[in-house]
Amino acid sequence: MGEPLLLAQAIAIPTGVAVLAYLVVGLVIGVESMGVPLPGETTLIAAALLASQHHLKIEYVVLAAALGAIVGDSIGYFIGRKAGRSLFERLGRRFHHFSPARIVRAEKYFHKYGVWTVFFGRWVALLRIFAGPMAGMLRMHYPRFLAANAAGGIAWATTIGLVAYKIGDNADKIFGRVSVGALIAIAVVAVGLFVVHKVRKRRRDQAEDVTLESASADV
Repeated sequence: MGEPLLLAQAIAIPTGVAVLAYLVVGLVIGVESMGVPLPGETTLIAAALLASQHHLKIEYVVLAAALGAIVGDSIGYFIGRKAGRSLFERLGRRFHHFSPARIVRAEKYFHKYGVWTVFFGRWVALLRIFAGPMAGMLRMHYPRFLAANAAGGIAWATTIGLVAYKIGDNADKIFGRVSVGALIAIAVVAVGLFVVHKVRKRRRDQAEDVTLESASADV
């Protein structure tokens, strides 16, 4: 919880006004939903932790996050619809987040699951960034996209926000029962698992990039 707590302090100290904190939450999540890799979920968790400390109201945090998700995804949809595949090709040359392998992977999800990708994609970092622009590029019917987008945005903001709020509200009770040694052990295991996951993921992405380059060369 270190990163969200630091971000929570970053939101609270510079703004000093709760309304601005809600705007930050909505803006960061909205821009992320348009296709820019920002820490939207971390921002939501940070704001929820602030709400658990009575600096913000959790209902407004959830509302700001949901609105940011819905509006940002809709803007991303129309950007993707207008720019088409060339948008992803240009971004792929500049940002690793938009590598050809990741674009292909996201596109497979859309072809296989349709609007469910938009709904459940809220809980997946890759799809949270790609959902709006990708749906627009693939010419998904906008009313269907909007329904899945709104439902997913509200459900995601509510579940993530409330879980973080409840954990923050009971942090002292939870951590007060855990020894320092246990916390260190948990941290070491968590870091180890994270490193292993990152190494495997990087190798998988590199293998997919090589496969795609080989396929392009053959064509």
